[in-house]
Amino acid sequence: MRRTQLDIQLKTPEQIEKMRAAGLVVAEALRRMSAAVAPGVSTADLDAIAEATIREAGAIPSFKGYHGFPASICSSVNEQVVHAIPAADQVLREGDLISIDCGAVLDGWHGDAAVTVGVGEVDPALLKMAAVAEDAMWAGIAAAARGAANGRGRLTDISHAVETAVRRGGRYGIVDGYGGHGIGTEMHQDPHVLNHGRPGKGPRLVPGMALAIEPMITMGSPRTVELSDGWTVVTRDRSMAVHVEHSMALLEDGVWVLTAFDGGRGRLGDLVTARQRADSPAG
Repeated sequence: MRRTQLDIQLKTPEQIEKMRAAGLVVAEALRRMSAAVAPGVSTADLDAIAEATIREAGAIPSFKGYHGFPASICSSVNEQVVHAIPAADQVLREGDLISIDCGAVLDGWHGDAAVTVGVGEVDPALLKMAAVAEDAMWAGIAAAARGAANGRGRLTDISHAVETAVRRGGRYGIVDGYGGHGIGTEMHQDPHVLNHGRPGKGPRLVPGMALAIEPMITMGSPRTVELSDGWTVVTRDRSMAVHVEHSMALLEDGVWVLTAFDGGRGRLGDLVTARQRADSPAG
């Protein structure tokens, strides 16, 4: 089924189970890459870990070849916000901050998630910004779950919850023009999910919707520029940036964070659906 106007793909519970399988592949790839982050490691090294992990699971890296993108991950370091291309000569240094975005397609269904990781000893202010982005992402997911449960939720309730959490966390720039998206049989689908805005607008939040929620915030201006490679997005003022993301789906009895090992239970508690797999960790 597809909702009119925005062409939003609604999934059955069985299809969401398939998306969960893809999401767990992404979660494992991100786990392995995060563990490998250290001074002296190149972003190409991390990309190799991702591709090996994804293919080992019988999946395909969904980024590789997407509109010509040459790698399995986006590896955005420091002032790079999103879409940076891994390279052997981009070697991580003590104090860097790297955002790793990864996607996989398994049995025709996509998973997509991102984490921000510090390299060695990192300025506590940068780690706080990463934590604020993470909290904002979970606030957006919780808003979606509550809105679907009470039948009154609208898409921009997510946007408003993300923005409110960021503003509560400190003076950060919320990157404009980039945000979350629908996900399913394609990596990017309707609707676009802004990380700011007034609540109560847009399509209703209903069971069957699957969305990637991904705050991107900066230590300075929210304005960005795309580099000449046609991919890498950096902050215009070269301030540090972070990016986090989870893919989640709404079901009749709650939300399922498809790219979190615990399905989101550790952060969302009873908002998580009972369909969360029994073999997932409980917290």
